[in-house]
Amino acid sequence: MKRKRQQKILELISEQICVTQEDLQNGLLAAGFDVTQSTVSRDIRELKLVKGRDEKGNYRYLSNHSANQSGSNYPQYKSLISGAVQRVDYSINNVVVKCGNGMASSACVAIDELFGDMMLGSLAGDDTIIIVTVSEEQSKLLCEQLNKLI
Repeated sequence: MKRKRQQKILELISEQICVTQEDLQNGLLAAGFDVTQSTVSRDIRELKLVKGRDEKGNYRYLSNHSANQSGSNYPQYKSLISGAVQRVDYSINNVVVKCGNGMASSACVAIDELFGDMMLGSLAGDDTIIIVTVSEEQSKLLCEQLNKLI
């Protein structure tokens, strides 16, 4: 059931513009899948969907496959970070990333993909990401790298 549901999500985002989890949930409900918002959220995370602009400039959910058609995710992730992140700062071995409402989860995926080797882990809420690094020096470096992208 999970595999079929996730396949339907990929089908939905390829056929129509889905901007919110509610759009995906409504599409799944219309297709006969009884899902909650938390299930859709888990599926988004497992499928590593990101929000970004498609080739026509529409802002929407994209799969890693469609985001990677050019051969590199870097431009897609950079665009996502620059559009979602408002400010970045650090304290000791923690980096705090403030995002627009509802954008932290997508930005966190992009940050994890681009800078995962610089961090121990990350946690995203609705508009804030907390990143834990091994040292204050690493936090400062990550902060500088992120600020270059915004």
